[in-house]
Amino acid sequence: MVVSVKVDGVPVINGSSVSDVSLTPTIVMEFSREISYSAVSVACLMFSGGDLEASVDGAFLTLKPVRKLVSSTTYRMGIWAGDNFGVDLVEEFTFSFTTSYDTSDKFPRISDEELLDKVQKQTFKYFWDYAHPVSGLARERYGSDETVTTGGSGFGIMCIPVGVERGFITRADAVARMRKILDFLENKAERFHGAYSHWLNGTSGKAIAFSTNDNGGDLVETAFLIEGLLSASHYFTEADEADIREAIDRIWRGVEWDWYTRGGQNVLYWHWSPDKGWAMNMKIQGWNEALMVYVLAASSPTHPVNADVYHKGWARDRSMKPSQNGPLFFAHYSFMGLNPHGLKDTYCSSYWDQNVAHAQYNYDYCVRNPGNHAGYSATCWGLTASDIPNGYTASAPTNDKGVIAPTAALASMPYLPEKCMAALHTFYYIYGDKLWGQYGFYDAFCLDKNWFASSYIAIDQGPIVVMIENYRSGLLWNCFMADADVQAGLTKLGFTVE
Repeated sequence: MVVSVKVDGVPVINGSSVSDVSLTPTIVMEFSREISYSAVSVACLMFSGGDLEASVDGAFLTLKPVRKLVSSTTYRMGIWAGDNFGVDLVEEFTFSFTTSYDTSDKFPRISDEELLDKVQKQTFKYFWDYAHPVSGLARERYGSDETVTTGGSGFGIMCIPVGVERGFITRADAVARMRKILDFLENKAERFHGAYSHWLNGTSGKAIAFSTNDNGGDLVETAFLIEGLLSASHYFTEADEADIREAIDRIWRGVEWDWYTRGGQNVLYWHWSPDKGWAMNMKIQGWNEALMVYVLAASSPTHPVNADVYHKGWARDRSMKPSQNGPLFFAHYSFMGLNPHGLKDTYCSSYWDQNVAHAQYNYDYCVRNPGNHAGYSATCWGLTASDIPNGYTASAPTNDKGVIAPTAALASMPYLPEKCMAALHTFYYIYGDKLWGQYGFYDAFCLDKNWFASSYIAIDQGPIVVMIENYRSGLLWNCFMADADVQAGLTKLGFTVE
């Protein structure tokens, strides 16, 4: 029998695989008894990489590829059962390995400022060039056709001021796009007590079910849309842009946040549907990405909730403590508009320190790399919700699938700028030949499996543009925090800014 196999000294079991293998690997097979050198035959070996050099020392067979292998490529290898190597092998032994990635630069080096411009501009195109032609809203993901996303569109709306300020589009074009979006949201998009569904048909405005019982209002997605709209309201401040501000105000005032307390409970519920009612039965409770929901619900000038809904609902009867080991989008989605600098309340003495610590925890975990995943390092890190091979998950230190999502590190730019910039260098210069495309960085990658996503997802692309801009200029923080309703809501909930 084959007792053991090592590839560059790393053990591999029958039917499994190893990654990050050199381009000139040494494969050592140990058998349960001595084998015959004279009986070594290429015919009894399978190797997808071509010819092999072989040598025998007692019970050990050492194999090396004749030619240097190709980087970032998966090779299959096996030895068949039967009369081989002068012995009668009881069973076959097969495995695979993936060679290490070519770490040379794939693109010419440019200044960091130029690189940030390039990343923002290319990613912005997802929301500008790939927006739905009728509604102007963001498609849920690349290839989703008629399906547009409510929360992702809020993030995309926040990208429009960035596009103007950075010279990617003209202000006139931005105004025209905003008018198209607002006309659709006011006059076509289906609403459920003022809230929008998670997904909409970009032409008809009809709700598209996110799941069996989730075919109505989604308060969290709606909050991210309103976050974007209120930010835009304080950017488009010219006299001839008054219609934009007025339309945003009407949409904002139309959201019945208090309805989603489900009859006056001291908590907000995520979903409601005309035919499914409260079947989803999901309370919005912290700590997660949904702080924005409670801030806006308390801030509403027409359908507000009282402070008890925040303290007893979101904060779980005043017992909540923000955590640091969740996916990094917890530190992004609500804080694209809500400026954490100096922000504190009963449950957190500094939301800025909390978010910095969260990003640092994620970084430290990837550097420590307890799962021994290929590629993880001080310059390649970031776990958050993203596509994974054959699926989707909210990656975090507690749910590590070996998948790095560029949005995780790039949207953390305000919190750990040097570490995030180092990651950006790796994503662009080293992995850019497979990770960089027409709308910026693809969603995620896994070097364990030599897998690079071909997808773009709105809720991952938007934070890249917005949070890089908040790092560079504070633009969206300044716009959102300028809202008088929001300031009143924060005060109601006990937030202060030092």
